[in-house]
Amino acid sequence: MARAFTVRGKGADLRYAARLDQAERAVLVQLFEQVVTLIGPPADSAQPGGGDEFDAIVAGLGSDFGSVTVPDSPAGLGGRGLPEHPRDPALDRLFPAGNRTDAEAAREFRRLTEPTLRSRKVDNLRTAIAALTHAVDERVELDAPTALAFLVALTDVRLVVGDRLGLRDDEDARRLDAVAQAADPDDPAAYAIVVYDFLTWLQETLATSMLPRAGR
Repeated sequence: MARAFTVRGKGADLRYAARLDQAERAVLVQLFEQVVTLIGPPADSAQPGGGDEFDAIVAGLGSDFGSVTVPDSPAGLGGRGLPEHPRDPALDRLFPAGNRTDAEAAREFRRLTEPTLRSRKVDNLRTAIAALTHAVDERVELDAPTALAFLVALTDVRLVVGDRLGLRDDEDARRLDAVAQAADPDDPAAYAIVVYDFLTWLQETLATSMLPRAGR
């Protein structure tokens, strides 16, 4: 069973440590790897066969998770990408448009900044994967630079999974809570929400442990 991140040591010996069992680490690694796949290719590349990238992201979580059905937000929200260049909406959560009123300026901003941002995010995700795969006796231990990369990686994965669940505002959060309360424990929708909540909890414990404290 997972135990929250806590801070240990001082100065050069500062570490952030949590206990995650093999199943919990496996879920995280699978999610991180799938998001690497999502954001690694160039922005204009098409997925072979036209498959649903969202389904690919959650497929590794279980045989039924890829077919999860969660009631979506009210219609009319629209896409968040450039109208003439529709793409996976999760990418627009990870790489928001630099200008929402000028399509040409938004395209230029994306061209200039997105490749570097993609590379940085992939590096963070791979750093997090390495930390998880090198856990000893269920103990995940991070130095300061690795902790920051891990925190950013968790943020990006939460954005993608949240978009998969249609989570965009407080009303959506209440909707998902109602779904989780009413769903059968074996329902993939309930499991999807549990996974999202686990990511949120883990991110919060790491972020809290990283807050400056006197005497460090």
